[in-house]
Amino acid sequence: MGGYLLFACGLINLRYQWGESDVASRSAIIFTPGAIIIGATFIPAALKILARREVKFLLGAVGLAIAVFAVTN
Repeated sequence: MGGYLLFACGLINLRYQWGESDVASRSAIIFTPGAIIIGATFIPAALKILARREVKFLLGAVGLAIAVFAVTN
């Protein structure tokens, strides 16, 4: 669900801040990790890695930081 959250927030950010400078790069910072996480769920080897506890914690912390960046951006 975190991947979908980041992907959607990045696209929403892109749409609502379209007229500002550097909006594409800032939005890419938000939606690219989400797209990578979503894509990784379709690869069995990557899914095994994503299921590990420490990877879940790391992705949760990074995802939370990116979500905060998306809101404050």
